[in-house]
Amino acid sequence: MNRNCLFCKIAAREIAGDIVYEDDDVLAFNDISPQAPTHVLIIPKRHVATVNDVADGDAGVFGKLVLCARSIAQLRGIATSGYRLIFNCNADGGQTIYHVHLHLLGGRQLRALG
Repeated sequence: MNRNCLFCKIAAREIAGDIVYEDDDVLAFNDISPQAPTHVLIIPKRHVATVNDVADGDAGVFGKLVLCARSIAQLRGIATSGYRLIFNCNADGGQTIYHVHLHLLGGRQLRALG
């Protein structure tokens, strides 16, 4: 745990979060500033600052992030209509919290990227 990390504090229950899923490795919670009707952040519980810091040994946990997103999309009824998964990396990539997190966005038509 990184004592200065907002997401580590949510995972440790030091700060409240609207948690929608949790297991030993992964935590998912609703974004406090949603950009779509469904906007869930899915994080590894172990602190990893950016995608650049993901180690080869982290593949299992990062696969679990995607599987968690799939399950939440199914539960929220957006799996068939569609959803978007996003990792932001560093400042130019739009990352504002330096704990890797997967955005699950859906529940409305999303604009195509590029």
